[in-house]
Order: sequence, then C-alpha cells, then structure tokens
Amino acid sequence: MSSKISRLEISTDQRRARLAVRHHLAAPAATVAEAVAGVVALHATDPATVHLSASARLAAPAVSAVEQALYEDRTLLRLLGMRRTVFVTDLDTAALVQAGCSADILVKQRKLLEQHLGQQGHPENVPEPAAWLKNVEASVEAALRARGSATAQQLSEDEPRLRQQLRMAAGKPYEAIGNVTSRVLFLLAAGGRIARGRPRGSWLSSQYVWHPLDEWVPGGLREWSPEEARVELARRWLRAYGPAPVSDLRWWTGWTAGQAKKALAALDPVEVDLDGVPGMVLPDDVDPVPSPPPWVAFLPALDPTPMGWQDRDWFLGPHRAALFDRSGNIGPTVWASGRVVGGWAQRASGEVVFRLLEDVGSEVQAAVSAEAEKCAKWFGEVRVIPRFRTPLERELAG
Repeated sequence: MSSKISRLEISTDQRRARLAVRHHLAAPAATVAEAVAGVVALHATDPATVHLSASARLAAPAVSAVEQALYEDRTLLRLLGMRRTVFVTDLDTAALVQAGCSADILVKQRKLLEQHLGQQGHPENVPEPAAWLKNVEASVEAALRARGSATAQQLSEDEPRLRQQLRMAAGKPYEAIGNVTSRVLFLLAAGGRIARGRPRGSWLSSQYVWHPLDEWVPGGLREWSPEEARVELARRWLRAYGPAPVSDLRWWTGWTAGQAKKALAALDPVEVDLDGVPGMVLPDDVDPVPSPPPWVAFLPALDPTPMGWQDRDWFLGPHRAALFDRSGNIGPTVWASGRVVGGWAQRASGEVVFRLLEDVGSEVQAAVSAEAEKCAKWFGEVRVIPRFRTPLERELAG
C-alpha cells in the first residue's frame, strides 16, 4: 500500500457525493444490471430487499424487471457469500464471491456439520461423519440432476438421509431438534454446486426451487484463484464504497486481516485522511466527484448502502438505536443528500409512514412526503414486513 507523509484529505461531504452518484440514489439507473453493479451486491437474506433495493435505484422500478434478470435472462444470481449472507450479484461478481468468500465458508461450515453429526446426532450420532456427509452431498446432487430442479422437500424424499436429525443446545431452554436438510443444501450452495432459482409463490417468498448451478448458469461460473478473486472483489468494493477504512472492507467481505492486506497490496491504494480517520482509495479515484442536486430516498431494511460499511457514523449520525436491531441489521431508512435522516414503514392499510429524526427543513420534508406517497403507490396491494424488525419500524407500522 502506498503511503505519504501528508495524506490526501477526502471530506465527509465528498464521500456522501460519491455514495449518491455511484449507488444510483441521486442518479437513477436505467437497468437492473446497472443498479446492482453500482453497489456490487444486493442483500438477499430477506427476499423483499432485493426488489426494494433495486427499485429504489431504478428510473422505472418494476418487480418484473428484477425477476426477468434473475429468472429469465439469468444475468443475476442469488448466492451465499460475504459473512455467510445471501446476496444477489451479476455473474462476474458471483464468480469472485464464490472463489474469494464462499469457498472459505464452505470449509468452516463442513467441519462444523461433521462435528455436530458425530457428537449431536439424534437419536444416534453418525459414525464416520465426514464420509457420510460427502456421500450424502453426492447423492443429493445426483437426485437434483435427475429431476432438473427440486425443492428441499423433494430432495429429502429422494435422499432420506437429509432427514437425519441433530439435537442442538441439549439441556438448555432453547434446545432444538431439527433435520440437516438445510445445512447440507447450504454446503452444496457454498460449494457452487447448486443454485437457488425462482421462489415458490410471490417475490416475497424464500422457499426456492434448487437447480444444478452449471445448468442454471450454462457452463457455471468463471473459475478464479482465491487470491485473484479477492483482489478483484476488493477493487469493486473500493470503487463503490471507497474511500473507506481497511476495517470496513474486512467487515464487508468477512476476510481475515491477512487476506485483506494481501488483496490490497495488489491494488496499491492511496492512503487518505477521512476527517481524521485513515482510509484508502483506488489510485485512479482520487479526484473529487461533483456534488449532485439535493435528493431523497426510501431504502429498505438491509439495503446494501447502509450495510456497506462497518463504521457508519459519517452518514448515520446519532440514529443507530432507532434504526438497527440488536444483531446489527438496519431497518427501512429515509435518506436526504447522503445522510440518514429518519425511518419509514408500511402499515397494514398500505400507507407508507415515516418519521424524521432531525430537522431537515421544509423543502426536504416536502420531498420526503412525496417519496412516501410514491412508495405507497408502488407497493399497491402488496404488504411487506421486514424479516428483521427494528424499533422505529415496529413503532411506525403499528
């Protein structure tokens, strides 16, 4: 990493200007692909977030456009990635995530499941759990290829060993007994062997139909070495979220300190001063970005913009307690020119309501009110309850 005695200073206002333009909040995207590329990846733990995040960035938002890209054109892929979280990315980025993040997750989670099979099996432990698990994975993949596509239930009918049970937290108040079905499918997905296709039901459903990855995406994803994948993924993150501290990149990717250091060394980023905090920016990205005109946006729970950094004070201010749950998941937020100024919710009636957490002036308040009406119209008869609920969202929703 290059260094200077006197670091280049990049102001908070400049960071907000970059966020506004690059994340397509002040300059809407023409296509779903453009909207997704602007933030590298959309959070997909809550299926509603994919559509709401994309729509917040599109000049002509439509659920059908997102579904077209995901399930018809298949230019986007839903996959397990950074921090053991499900994301939606374009295929090029998916390949980077697979090699640079998912492969490490696979190793750790396989070891953990082998341990649980050997020690916490119900009613009996599984002998030779590593060999057992490898055999079951191969059998499930073969069953899926024979069907072409299948639900988790159908696969457990084809391979009864998916109904093997584990007793977790034995003797504690939260003791639970459950099948290994989802954990085996998790491993197959993390290994890039199977992929989530169209959900059963509406775009709010998380009951996916599984497909062999190399059939869902003909030929599969491009192969990368883990080291090269991490370099390119770091480059894309810095382009979208930089300048930023190294700690933010580590948090977003879930990498070790050594992995992040090695990836950044290949990029040779410029060290900068972010209002007293050391940060980094790509060497060709030091010039100022013009500030866009004033803008407002309603972003959904788990939107990739507020979830893009670990240190959020520069755009969040003092509003963390109202807008985050105890696990660090952000709820629906109201933005004004690069700052979080409030939160919003949809009520059972369909009305979209908001609360501003600071004085923003009459013009911005009027723009926020207009955006709330626009969102309510977009939702129509659809009702969305965030999967992870936050204090202000619960209060507003009533």
